[in-house]
Amino acid sequence: MNVHQYERYWLIAALVLIVAIIATVTYGAVGIGIAMIDDSEETVDPDALGEHERFSETGTHQVGENEYEVNVIAWQFSYEPGGSPDPPIEVPAGSEVTFYVTSEDVIHSFSVVGTNVNTMVIPGEVATMTVEFDEATEYGLLCNEYCGELHHDMEGEIIVHPEEEFDLFEIPAVDAPEQVDAGEEAEITVTLANERHQERSTTLAFEFDGDEQREDVTVDGESTEEVTFTVDTTDLEDDDYSWSVTVEDGMERTVDESGQLTVGEPEED
Repeated sequence: MNVHQYERYWLIAALVLIVAIIATVTYGAVGIGIAMIDDSEETVDPDALGEHERFSETGTHQVGENEYEVNVIAWQFSYEPGGSPDPPIEVPAGSEVTFYVTSEDVIHSFSVVGTNVNTMVIPGEVATMTVEFDEATEYGLLCNEYCGELHHDMEGEIIVHPEEEFDLFEIPAVDAPEQVDAGEEAEITVTLANERHQERSTTLAFEFDGDEQREDVTVDGESTEEVTFTVDTTDLEDDDYSWSVTVEDGMERTVDESGQLTVGEPEED
């Protein structure tokens, strides 16, 4: 059969186009990291996330030398952590980070701007994605699934810190009296936890009635240290006084606890 030269060109062009379409669809499905939830994923009760082993402790957790897990709950119309009023998601550069994301209400998405991290977030399901962050930078976080009238405001932030500046300090407990007699000393004992695997140093700042005490602390990896601050009430009038303790770390992140101390007899209602 004699095929005209121009017909041959069109046939070749059509075959190339078909191959290109198949390659594009294949790349879009498996090559750029867009994840869909399937029946093999972990299931959770969206009405009881506060009792779940993973999602009762949202945020960043170190699980290996350079391996971290970040547990995130999406809700109308923000992320916990990542979006307001919660702090941003924070991880160190040079790390492998696995995100575990679920929703407590409706379908959302978890999309990291400028990367191939993009997944649907479905109530009752857990989306899992592993990403390597090589450089210190900041990423925006967006929801690409319509989730309600304030969907356009659902955004957040991921901050990748230099590895040497990254800390995971927490204050799991503060032992402080609620009342002392005038002239007595009050002791406030702060338990400081280092959730990184490496030894880290920081400064605790304790403020009481406008006066500040500072204590440098070094905590072993995955360990805690107790620091006690003493308040002399000799020159204080009978009244209620506020106190606060703040952790200063390399990320300029605020980790604090606060309370109130009554000097003298508490006022009767």
